[in-house]
Amino acid sequence: MILLSEYILELKGITKIFPGVKALDNVHFSLKEGEIHALMGENGAGKSTFIKVITGVYQAEEGEMFLNGEKVTIRGPKDAQNLSIAAIYQHGTAYQQLSVTENIFMGHEKMTKLHTINWRQMHKDAAVLLKQLGSEIDPHSTMGNLTVADQQIVEIAKAISTNAKIIIMDEPTASLSKRECEELYRITEQLRDEGRSIIFISHRFEDMYRLASRVTVLRDAQYIGTWDVDGISNDVLISKMVGREISQIYPKKKVERGEEILRVEGLSKTGYYKDVSFSVHKGEILAMTGLVGAGRTEVCQGIMGIEKPDSGKVFVDGRELKIKQVSDAMDAGIGYLPEDRHKQGLILDWGLGQNVTLATLEQFTTATVINRKAENKRAKELLEKVKTKALSVFDKASTLSGGNQQKVIVAKVLNSDLKVVILDEPTKGVDVGAKAQMYEIMSDLASQGYGVVMISSEMPEVLGMADTILVMKEGRVSKIFPDAAGVTQEMILEAAMNM
Repeated sequence: MILLSEYILELKGITKIFPGVKALDNVHFSLKEGEIHALMGENGAGKSTFIKVITGVYQAEEGEMFLNGEKVTIRGPKDAQNLSIAAIYQHGTAYQQLSVTENIFMGHEKMTKLHTINWRQMHKDAAVLLKQLGSEIDPHSTMGNLTVADQQIVEIAKAISTNAKIIIMDEPTASLSKRECEELYRITEQLRDEGRSIIFISHRFEDMYRLASRVTVLRDAQYIGTWDVDGISNDVLISKMVGREISQIYPKKKVERGEEILRVEGLSKTGYYKDVSFSVHKGEILAMTGLVGAGRTEVCQGIMGIEKPDSGKVFVDGRELKIKQVSDAMDAGIGYLPEDRHKQGLILDWGLGQNVTLATLEQFTTATVINRKAENKRAKELLEKVKTKALSVFDKASTLSGGNQQKVIVAKVLNSDLKVVILDEPTKGVDVGAKAQMYEIMSDLASQGYGVVMISSEMPEVLGMADTILVMKEGRVSKIFPDAAGVTQEMILEAAMNM
């Protein structure tokens, strides 16, 4: 192929306007052949809208797009596919009830001479595509039975099946373990080495440093700049993304540890965790960490009554609790922010106010009639308290960025009369600016006398925010560091890997 430009894809002056909102404002972007180019920015910066312009889901009001130096107009996803552009979205678009083969060839099925679907050839070709990616996934498998990582491999196989030369990956590592991330890195580099060009969208700096040669930053719907990854520091990149210096990413306030408010003794559930004991005090942030599958989430779900433990005791303010269901834990003053905000934390089609007050409607109800005015007032107060960016309490949760969705769940948790707040991976899938705000919320909670339990797989935030560090391995407490000061990543990893 003779290139008319050094760029296989180039966008100039892209502007996209929704009613009352300029989602993209004069954005520029360029992609070289055989390049992995990172696209970064806070949630709400315009990255998702930008992808949808490239793939034809949205049409820009202003700007031009060039492919191999020639101006193109993409009026829909089919146009993008015909131009060898494919996207793999963060929240999969797969058909969960259909087979792997059906997902790979959806929309471009192989037909026999009699114009019927050639299933035998499709299964065979699907197996070949998956094998090229180093995968042994059975093409006959039902998509919904696969892991998130395997579903992403199928999505990549689908992109290759359409002969895509430009592949957009939207937060592909957000829900993957470290081992799964390494496998995705290998496949991404393989695609690059085959001459494909990849736009890699991620909040994780390690993804960018591991894969990309260049990085482009968007902020507040505008193009900020493009840099060689080797030529920009973390501090500069963060300031470009958030528009300000984050001199203190972990705004930990010094709070004197108060009296014990939560104590767990010998909590056990066969096959998940055994003999787990620890305590949390007023004003304390206790971080639970360990390798994926260590049992941290399961322990906290046991405390909450989501999955009842087989044995053990839970005390709040010295009083033993009999927790049979979640409402018992909440009534005792324990709140829980789940890891999966979409499936467990929010009703995405509901307004923010309804989400915040859902678990405590009795506060606003008299004789089965809900006082909507009081409900909305309380929701507004809590959403403002956690600095949620939204137009009103009536905005649907689905319209917010990931970081702001997480804040809505925090507001929901705080609407109860709590003493202990359990936060399961509270910064998962959110950008660096939203992380700093979440840390500030956690620090504020501790300073107000709450006991905070933070489940986290990210070593820097464990070291940056915790007063006490509890390390788990294979369902057991491996080590407790009662004073996080002086603890290193190496010490935590040693505890997580060795008993």
